[in-house]
Amino acid sequence: MVQELSEENFKQEVLESDLPVIVDFWAEWCGPCKMLAPIYEEVSSEYEGKLKFTKISTQDYPSVAGENAVTGIPCLVIFSAGKEVDRIVGFAPKEQLKEKIDSILSKV
Repeated sequence: MVQELSEENFKQEVLESDLPVIVDFWAEWCGPCKMLAPIYEEVSSEYEGKLKFTKISTQDYPSVAGENAVTGIPCLVIFSAGKEVDRIVGFAPKEQLKEKIDSILSKV
């Protein structure tokens, strides 16, 4: 399950989370974001208990995107213990996305 974030709950849900968190920075007008969304949703169920899947609209919350130096979307940023550990920029098919996530999780 993918949790919607806002400016109000970003700190609590991401930076203060006990689990590593992946944040999908996306926008309604972004074609690759729309292509990634169902894959991201599908993959989220495979990491339950290991990685928290979240998303935040850069259109609705541009300041959060700016604070995290998001310049291109879709941009998946992985946080652990309140710090960014890595990011995946652009669309990736399911297997490639899982490989990247597994590689990042092996380092946290």
